[in-house]
Amino acid sequence: MALDLNGQTVLVTGGTGSFGTAFTARMLKEFPDIVLRIFSRDELKQSEMATKFDHDHRLRFFVGDVRSRERLSRATKGVDYIVHAAAMKQVPACEYNPFEAIQTNVLGSQHIVDAAIDNGVKTVVALSTDKAVNPVNLYGATKLCEEKLIVQGNAYAAGSDAKLCCVRYGNVVGSRGSVVPVFREQIASGQLTITDARMTRFWITLDEAVDLVLYALEHTEGGEVFVPKIPSMKVVDLADAMAQGIPTVEVGIRPGEKLHEALLTEDEARHSVDAGDVYVVLPEHPWWGMGGAWEDATPLPDGFAYTSDNNDDWLTADQLTALLA
Repeated sequence: MALDLNGQTVLVTGGTGSFGTAFTARMLKEFPDIVLRIFSRDELKQSEMATKFDHDHRLRFFVGDVRSRERLSRATKGVDYIVHAAAMKQVPACEYNPFEAIQTNVLGSQHIVDAAIDNGVKTVVALSTDKAVNPVNLYGATKLCEEKLIVQGNAYAAGSDAKLCCVRYGNVVGSRGSVVPVFREQIASGQLTITDARMTRFWITLDEAVDLVLYALEHTEGGEVFVPKIPSMKVVDLADAMAQGIPTVEVGIRPGEKLHEALLTEDEARHSVDAGDVYVVLPEHPWWGMGGAWEDATPLPDGFAYTSDNNDDWLTADQLTALLA
């Protein structure tokens, strides 16, 4: 049965961000009887979002910070589902402000687990990133911690009906902080800056990210990390698609950056399965036993790894141009 969120209350942390806005638009379109609680720190963005959605009566706006367990617990009362998208995600900002990143990304995720269990939430889906895989920067390290907290949160939820899981995906087309807005600003100068011509990245649209979260909400047994099968792209191809003929200059990889990203490691593949459109990293000690929803899924072969430079699916410049349009 397809997921039906009519009559349900969904809390979206970081709800005024790129993902939260796209998720809200989809939910309001598909579920006429849903209630969405938008939880974020910025009252101005909440006001702008309310105007954007014509002050839809199904929206509730909660000013708060996931760092505050008390405020999050209050906002979660009566909630059926949580989509946890709140995070500090700018790599340089996290490197320069490590205490702040840890409080938001790590402690905030612990507060999500506590609030969900204490208030009888049915399902939590937390958003993670390819940078959590073999992290080389603090942002990735905090998101790895988030994944561990969410997955192991199922052990603490043993006396409740709560199920907690993660989705892990790559760069989002045009999201705040991505390279797309940077390139658009640089076009007027007549020169684009790229870090390294060899660099590759996974690429996903906001709609695809919403699809993945809905899939996780519907199919989780508790403790999985859902990884979508998405294409890779070369940064030089993106630059060419956005500004053909404009020269580029290499400025070098910034601290905390990788040449290529990974969504699934060889070690994780030993306890992962291929479920069609997604890979599913199963908890190494599944709370539902050895059966469950993934019993018929295909185990991954020995030595399998899913990296942006070793992908079977690549975006061409024409495809990138179409996506950006």
